[in-house]
Amino acid sequence: MIDSKADTNTNTNTNTDAEHGTVNIVGGGPKKVLYTLKTLHRIGLLNSAKALKSRNACKACGLGMGGQRGGMTNELDEFPSVCNKSIQAQSTDIQPPIPEALFDHTLAEFNELSAHELEHLGRLNTPLYKPAGSDRYQVMGWDEAIHLAVKRFAATAPERSFFYSSGRSSNEAGFVLQLLARLFGTNNVNNCSYYCHQATGVGLTNVIGTGTATIGLDDLALADTIFVIGANPASNHPRFVHQLKNCRDRGGQVIVINPAKEPGLVRFAVPKSASSMLKGGTWIASRYLQPAIGSDLALLKGIGKALLASGAIDDAFIAEHTEGFEAYIADIGSLGWEEITAACLISQGDIEALAADYARSENTVFAWGMGITHHLNGVENVEAIANLALLRGMVGKPGAGLLPLRGHSNVQGIGTIGVKPVLADDVLQALETQMGRSLPRAKGMDTLACLNAAERGEMDAALLMGGNLFSATPDSDFARRALDAVGFKLYLTTTLNRGHVMGMENSEALILPLAARDEEPQPTTQESMFNYVRLSDGGVYRLGNVRSEVAILAELGSRLLTDAPVDFARFKSHKAVRQAIAESVPGMAELAAIDAEGGEFTVARRLLHRPEFARASGKARFQAYAARRQASDARYPYTLASIRSEGQFNSIIYEESDSYRGTEERWCVLVPYADCQRLNLAKGDKATLRSAHGIMEGLKVYPFDLPAGSLMAYYPEANVLIGTDHDPRSKTPAFKSVPVDLIRA
Repeated sequence: MIDSKADTNTNTNTNTDAEHGTVNIVGGGPKKVLYTLKTLHRIGLLNSAKALKSRNACKACGLGMGGQRGGMTNELDEFPSVCNKSIQAQSTDIQPPIPEALFDHTLAEFNELSAHELEHLGRLNTPLYKPAGSDRYQVMGWDEAIHLAVKRFAATAPERSFFYSSGRSSNEAGFVLQLLARLFGTNNVNNCSYYCHQATGVGLTNVIGTGTATIGLDDLALADTIFVIGANPASNHPRFVHQLKNCRDRGGQVIVINPAKEPGLVRFAVPKSASSMLKGGTWIASRYLQPAIGSDLALLKGIGKALLASGAIDDAFIAEHTEGFEAYIADIGSLGWEEITAACLISQGDIEALAADYARSENTVFAWGMGITHHLNGVENVEAIANLALLRGMVGKPGAGLLPLRGHSNVQGIGTIGVKPVLADDVLQALETQMGRSLPRAKGMDTLACLNAAERGEMDAALLMGGNLFSATPDSDFARRALDAVGFKLYLTTTLNRGHVMGMENSEALILPLAARDEEPQPTTQESMFNYVRLSDGGVYRLGNVRSEVAILAELGSRLLTDAPVDFARFKSHKAVRQAIAESVPGMAELAAIDAEGGEFTVARRLLHRPEFARASGKARFQAYAARRQASDARYPYTLASIRSEGQFNSIIYEESDSYRGTEERWCVLVPYADCQRLNLAKGDKATLRSAHGIMEGLKVYPFDLPAGSLMAYYPEANVLIGTDHDPRSKTPAFKSVPVDLIRA
């Protein structure tokens, strides 16, 4: 095992700088424990205990816990596997219903509320209807609501509709949704992954033939080096930080590559660890490199260049299990060190030192987040990470591999069971065999393409299951126009969000209130980022007028598709849905009996513990490409990344402040120390951000440890600055490389 107890950070392992007005912050620790206790007290200790102990999968990030081992246990039987994000997710669901009298208020009045205030109005407990041209919602009964939804979709040409799901839904609901859409006659079926990790799926498939993680949770315990690239798990996947701590404790390396020096990745007081809490935190990063925002590809190629120069590659693995290596060598060779270092602002010596760290490793895991995928070259970024793994044979053996850090708890499962515009041929054929009917073969549109079509007046109806498509979409003005241009929108959701009150000026909308995961009347299943499928029992009773997603979709199918070859009424049984998934989706055969046996499982043929790759040649393929750069514009000399705070999950805002970055409100901009000094900006000053797409005025300035020229602002507020430019292969918008100007107020 590598001995890296002494920190070797290229950037010093501190996050204190009184000169710049920053404060000393350690991730986790007593404050987070106290916050969690406060949240538990607010929602009620009895309610909290019932929710956390129930055998339901966690509602927060894709790391996964809960299910049949119990609410605070993971697949390795580690207890307690719970974090602040779990508590926050429960707090949203354990709310009283919104008083019906509140809907006497107009949309304009609802729009005066912040995202945080909307989310905390309470739970939806009755269908709501907003007629076209009306300025408010009105309460509606269930039968009338379902009848209206069926009537509107029946009057819609299938090609002028789209169906969308977030990653909060179950496998069962996702399967029925995509089947309903395809039998209705459209492949315009998409999900939130097109705004997050679609670049991962495309990039990994190009390199290794599959688009998900190649490791299980147990592999992390065997790793001696873990890369964390373009991700902030201290805020977004707190329980993953415990795995990083474990790696450091056993003498391993944690190499962080991130433009921002995130305090929780420098030092984190892990609440589960008494020693970590008593010591005031555990040092997490053994090396921390801060490239300029958007320069990841240059840095990743630089690491490859250093490995090739030092000979620290696995020649036997490359010769036996890969192809395309010659083109990769030529690609790397065409890039000079001066070009690399100028792009990423990291010195050649620092890159070579990082490569030497990697060269000492016997088992390396590469983990990354949306800081890698949210760029015009997101796919290339993912391919470059996979290339580095191939160089040293770090794919296809235990304790090593590739790990995309996914957000929503079932976003991976939603993709597995077919909520996407293009189904794999074997899945399509299996479904057609089951039903005895052909499904539409026309290529469906991705999420952004559906909204572009809507803005052009080409979408008459949409079914939106969970999520907040308005707040998730770049260019807020565009998102509002596009959604308002959809004649009829059917929302399935548990609470109100900005998407229910924006983009509603002229169109018609119907909101149906959902049971939360642990309230489902029948068990459901979810898939973690480790390809592990859990069974959630449901069964917690809170509200009396909510319904299951599956029940709603099955009812719509029964009434809308009266001549369908599928009896949608049968799909009101979740067991029947699981049987259909097991018979049509590769790797999911065990799903058919999961409720009878409680046999949670890993999706077959996903984990790579042997170098056997699902490509035609059986070999992994190095990817070589010319880097595509955003055109520079002197009007916008800075590059902005939109970020999430510690007090939010995706677009849900639990707290207005960010305890890990020391910000007290969300309407702010985080500015590098060097730029603060150059512009004579201090903490609390006001500034304006301007891009080609919008403007944010009156932002509070917070000095932060960032490379010069790199700025950060919170998502989704910063969406007003972000255009719809996207990666051409994955269609993922460039949320984290936005050309902007910073102007002192």
